[in-house]
Amino acid sequence: MLSSQPMAVLIDGGFFLKRYFSIYDKNRIHDPGLVAHHLYHFAIKHIRKDFYLSRIYYYDCVPLDKKVHHPVTKKAIDFKKTGQYQFRMALFKELKKKRKVALRLGAVKDSGKWLIYPNTGKLLLNGSKLISDLTENDVYYDIKQKGIDIKIGVDIASLALKRFVKQIVLISGDADFVPASKLARREGIDFILDPMWNKIDDSLFEHIDGLRSTCPKPEKESL
Repeated sequence: MLSSQPMAVLIDGGFFLKRYFSIYDKNRIHDPGLVAHHLYHFAIKHIRKDFYLSRIYYYDCVPLDKKVHHPVTKKAIDFKKTGQYQFRMALFKELKKKRKVALRLGAVKDSGKWLIYPNTGKLLLNGSKLISDLTENDVYYDIKQKGIDIKIGVDIASLALKRFVKQIVLISGDADFVPASKLARREGIDFILDPMWNKIDDSLFEHIDGLRSTCPKPEKESL
């Protein structure tokens, strides 16, 4: 009789939260404890017969905590006091309490610029809206995740090459995982993609060994 084999679940935090927000009632998603509970539950549901959980890896960025001035309202904004910052930090704290969960945190890339939303830009260009008509909701502070895809790719390669696991489940919808997936599969790893019911490009099927979502299926796709 064969013994159980180790498996790992890797979660792209930015993708997970965006997808999670589209699935669950927005009146409940701001509870970090509830989000952490669901995340852990979705990951655990991937453990199948003949496998046991080695670890859950959660990838995200520490939110921006600087102070800036809004270009439209001229008011000072302290990102550390925003709901998004407080939610993210509270979620990290809750995940640290979960058994076998490892956080892989990166830093955001701060461009130092405010940008106009594309739809607003179109209105400005066709004359439907004037610069003087801009509101605080027409612009956003430009920040991007930095190094998360690389961290995921490096961990997939390390888990595969060091034979730490026999199966990897990736909760993501980003095609950037393909090079790491190819390496893992060449090393004999069973590679499963969980896009949380988000539609993936048909070309990605040749780079995975299975497709399975464990979260509730939304009635209507929102991504």
